[in-house]
Amino acid sequence: MSSTAETPRKRSRNFIVLLPLVIFIGIAALFYFGLGAGDPSKLPSALIGKPVPATDLPPIKDLAVNGKPVPGLTTDALKGNVTLVNVWASWCVPCRDEAPLLEQLAKDTRFKMVGINYKDATDDARRFLNRFGNPFSAVGADEKGRTSIDWGVYGVPETFLIDRDGKIAYKLVGPITAQNIDAVLKPQLEKTLAQK
Repeated sequence: MSSTAETPRKRSRNFIVLLPLVIFIGIAALFYFGLGAGDPSKLPSALIGKPVPATDLPPIKDLAVNGKPVPGLTTDALKGNVTLVNVWASWCVPCRDEAPLLEQLAKDTRFKMVGINYKDATDDARRFLNRFGNPFSAVGADEKGRTSIDWGVYGVPETFLIDRDGKIAYKLVGPITAQNIDAVLKPQLEKTLAQK
């Protein structure tokens, strides 16, 4: 008998050894393609179309614009106007990258822009806004991150588009970029602004 011929027992053993690897690769592929081919902005949000979560965040201490204190953020401040809510932190590198784009967006007076400062030290948050600009009409300090969890935040930065009725119309996971402003955010803004 030839020694090169595989016995059924040896083939079975090879199959058993490779089976976990094949299963792992299959599951990994399902997760990758199921979550929008790795694009975190395609993560679903159960909050779309629902009222914003109850929000009552204090202001960032001693944060002022033109000598006037910047208020904290409440649920009532998110009703009556189309509003962009940006969740950010001073320690977040992509937040630094999106800061100039937020400043640009804030020039459009058809909607308000407010911020939620996520798990940050007060002094660091204030320094960040002084250095990179403050596009927000209100900024709530979410020091423990509890409110952000209620909003369904996966990580910073994230941006929510709120309609005039105080309902979440759209959620952008990840930083605002020149590409997603034109491709996604501006069309969503225009759609929400057109609703009466």
